[in-house]
Amino acid sequence: MAQSSLSTPNIQPSKTPKRYLKPSVFWSIRQGFPGWLAILLSAIALAVPLTAWAVFSYAGWVTPIFLPTPTAVVQAGVTLFQDELIIDVLASCARVAAGFLAAAVVGVPIGIAMGTFYSMESLFAPIVGTVRYMPVLAFVPLVVIWFGLGETSKTVIIFLGVVFYNAIMVADAVKFIPNEMINVAYTLGANRLDVLFRVIIPAAFPSVLDTLRVNISGAWNFLVYAELVAAQNGLGFKIVQAQRFLQTEKVLFCIAIIGLIGLLTDYILKWISALLTPWADATRH
Repeated sequence: MAQSSLSTPNIQPSKTPKRYLKPSVFWSIRQGFPGWLAILLSAIALAVPLTAWAVFSYAGWVTPIFLPTPTAVVQAGVTLFQDELIIDVLASCARVAAGFLAAAVVGVPIGIAMGTFYSMESLFAPIVGTVRYMPVLAFVPLVVIWFGLGETSKTVIIFLGVVFYNAIMVADAVKFIPNEMINVAYTLGANRLDVLFRVIIPAAFPSVLDTLRVNISGAWNFLVYAELVAAQNGLGFKIVQAQRFLQTEKVLFCIAIIGLIGLLTDYILKWISALLTPWADATRH
């Protein structure tokens, strides 16, 4: 056989040096982070806006009615606590707790059912998917007609603002459970109730806690709407009352109180999550 006139080229292996990923502390991706640097960045994140607020307000660059000084806000807080602001704080916390717990009791089981059974998703998805886009404020007149002007109506408003998001987020968390876990349970002889209570609910439990921790902020957001309904106390009531008289410093102080309560609640829920689901907390870090 005649040899081909085309000779095979002599291919030399590439001698390009290998590129290694340079270590980085600041931009590391899920590889640990120094505690001191985390504290420093948190302090900077708080110090920058507070410093800007102090500079603009004390220098008089912004009218006090739009941006009062930190001193004026603290003095307003002292005055509010002398006027028994603690009663307003307790009233608002009780309303948020009642509405949020009701939304958890209703929304979490619906979400688990939607994420587990196609039949339940077909049943609830049209209602949940539609109503969650409707503004809660539009329901206030109906809530007043149906439940009156008492505490029930305030609880219902907070409930409506949170329950549908609980259901949707929990359903999505359940759907992310790998099918392999369910198939293994069936292979080992489990029935549907076993799969639901011994596979799906335990696997989704960390995500359920995260959902509740995120959505409790929504309960506080809807508090002002709830306390528009003939309220005589509460932080939302104080904010609306101060707004009417252009008392911006009182508005800012009440907003700061809500933020501090929310931050404390978030840390408490994080602690509960770490206590009940340590394996999930370890994977997050």
